[in-house]
Amino acid sequence: MDSSTGLKPHLLQAIIERSNLSQRVYDNTYAVMTKLKEILHELASELDEELEERLDERVRIEYRDRGKYEAHFIFGENLLIFSMHTDIFRFDAGDAVWQNPYVADGGADNAFCGIINVWNFLKDSFEHKRLGDEGYLVARIFVNREMRFMVEGKGQTAFGRAEFGRRSVDKEGLADVVEAAIDYALHFDLLVPPYESQKVVTAEVFSTRVENSKMRTGKMLGYEFNVGDIL
Repeated sequence: MDSSTGLKPHLLQAIIERSNLSQRVYDNTYAVMTKLKEILHELASELDEELEERLDERVRIEYRDRGKYEAHFIFGENLLIFSMHTDIFRFDAGDAVWQNPYVADGGADNAFCGIINVWNFLKDSFEHKRLGDEGYLVARIFVNREMRFMVEGKGQTAFGRAEFGRRSVDKEGLADVVEAAIDYALHFDLLVPPYESQKVVTAEVFSTRVENSKMRTGKMLGYEFNVGDIL
């Protein structure tokens, strides 16, 4: 063993390399999250000004900063939640991303990424504390050590696995990701659930406001929601 650390040199080197890699990916992902917040804030201000006399005053366009790792963007009945995961992930060995030359030839470290998830909820789910309401993952933004990014999700066709490594994160690209998420949410409608699934309800559901949250609402409620619905 190494006399100064108590660890074999290769283990010590592995700790240094892996820790530095994880910290770099985390820092890059956090920087992207910060940039997304700026984009959302600017977009909310621009839309609010542009639509001031064209939109019903009860309809809100709003940005909310929810701390270091989360931001909300409200438009109409929709709420998009941008949420950064604090951990770092590597793509599974069977993932198609390994067929990309940037990953296959550039080294496995390029496949370690931070993730920012984009969720679509109904605004009323939070305002009326309907805690049982469902939201859907509409996009995932992956950021690696070299500030290269990839996006998967509905309508997110510009920055897929085949394009990974070709472009560094920039404001224009992130704005395109946000726009695609908004467009999808606007056209992902709240559908009437099947009658048979709603025809019986207990008195307990109506007893208190908290219990009322058990009557779940969500886009596509009553229908099976598959990965294919968002990819």
